[in-house]
Amino acid sequence: MADDDRMMKAVRFALSCLIASALLIAGEPLTVDPSQTKVDFTLPSLLHTVHGEFRLKRGALSFDPQTGAISGELAVDATSGESGNGSRDKRMHNAILESAKYPEITFRPDRVDGKIGAAGKSQVQVHGMFTIHGAEHEVMAPASVDASNGFYMVEMTLEIPYVKWGMKTPSTLVLRVNDTVTIHVRTRIATAAARSAL
Repeated sequence: MADDDRMMKAVRFALSCLIASALLIAGEPLTVDPSQTKVDFTLPSLLHTVHGEFRLKRGALSFDPQTGAISGELAVDATSGESGNGSRDKRMHNAILESAKYPEITFRPDRVDGKIGAAGKSQVQVHGMFTIHGAEHEVMAPASVDASNGFYMVEMTLEIPYVKWGMKTPSTLVLRVNDTVTIHVRTRIATAAARSAL
């Protein structure tokens, strides 16, 4: 009986994987899991590199692997940004991000260049619009996708030239920092069928 139960579970799991793949091909909405999401930033300087993180507020996407079209939004809570240094973070929020005035940082992708397989790893480029400090900017970001049974682990890196985009630099006469900050996103995206099979 135990073998029959295991076989039935295996069959149900296989069917759910097939359904998940079919729905993904049809462009089923995908959910981004905030608990499985990390948004880190890195800002090099002459003395040391500043590392910090933000929290994801929400995320939902819809993707058609046949055409590469993607829509939806990833929204980060700008007020959650922290680097482990209170005075530095206060300056970041008050003078640079102005996060009380612009409380969200968003990325709205519109296309994926490259093929994402139903299983295994894929390397692609994601194009879309990145909004920070109240202004929208076109970006293209490299991303790696590891697919398995309707779940997609995605890692994406965005180079943000924040000074060029109109934000103040934290550089002083003593401390010089880079004019570009690197944002690294790691998240898990899932189809509804994959989530229901858990």
